[in-house]
Amino acid sequence: MITGDYPVTAQHIAMEIGLENPDKCMTGAELHAISDVELRRKIKDISVFARVVPEQKLKIVEALKHNGEIVAMTGDGVNDAPALKAANIGIAMGKKRTDVAREASSLVLMDDNFSSIVAAIRMGRRIFDNLQKSFGYIFAIHVPIAGLSLIPILIAQLPILLWPVHIVFMELIIDPACSIIFEAEKEEANVMSRPPKKLDEPFFGARKIIFSCLQGVGILLVTLAVYLGGLYYSFEPNQVRAMAFTTLIISNIAVILTNRSWTDNIFKIISTPNKAGLWVVGGAIFFLTLILNVSFFLHLFQFQQLTLVNILICIATGISTIIWFEIYKLIGLKKQQKVIPENS
Repeated sequence: MITGDYPVTAQHIAMEIGLENPDKCMTGAELHAISDVELRRKIKDISVFARVVPEQKLKIVEALKHNGEIVAMTGDGVNDAPALKAANIGIAMGKKRTDVAREASSLVLMDDNFSSIVAAIRMGRRIFDNLQKSFGYIFAIHVPIAGLSLIPILIAQLPILLWPVHIVFMELIIDPACSIIFEAEKEEANVMSRPPKKLDEPFFGARKIIFSCLQGVGILLVTLAVYLGGLYYSFEPNQVRAMAFTTLIISNIAVILTNRSWTDNIFKIISTPNKAGLWVVGGAIFFLTLILNVSFFLHLFQFQQLTLVNILICIATGISTIIWFEIYKLIGLKKQQKVIPENS
């Protein structure tokens, strides 16, 4: 808390709102008398600054940033502009306030309501999470597409699995999944109980890329198992292609659903409404059913009509690709979550 009020008033308010160390208070005069180095050391324990002039806010912001803190600064006057600009995120009041403060800020509260900051953080974290889910899905699904396109070519005397028409059909699912399904996803349950991201943490680092690619490798291996198994049992090339492609589509749908949340299990995800997901997944299943049963599409996709047993095998193997990720969410991610009260 940085205020121009008297220390006793500031400490009383700090105690009421639950700030840490409300009894430790530094005044503007004391702040002016100490060096920047000493301020960086003392500011780790001080939560209240009283009788502070606007010019001293910049000094406090720079001390916090030097200590590695992520600083959000609120203000509305001309004198607040340097501190707003220096903070990691400046928050300006929007009603009848100075244009200088608004221009220096990253966020403007049009209703001058501090609770809007919480709503903005919640929205920002939801968008951040959904973009990461979309990126992860892109990496995951393109690994099997690349592998299934190249492996039959690199290994002689194997029928080609994916033709251009198959890739086009896949992209008709992938594109809306990235741009609509994940964008419309609600925030995670723990979205407001997480600590801020580190400043040097990449948006989508190597660890998440590798993790997403492992999902794709799982789909690739399962689809290849269906493909090679059909060849081993001397199925017709068109039948093998139809089974492998059906497995790939089911795996694609499964990975879309499981990546909607990196904490909730698949059953909770399915029970959580997402209209965009319902339309895309429902459309994919509907058109796959048409392709497998209409003669024109069977010829176009170079498929052979599958039996019920073939389809059940494809469904079972496709769903199996997300089992390890569901186990990971159940065991690994739950242990990593920090239990912080929602209103803290």
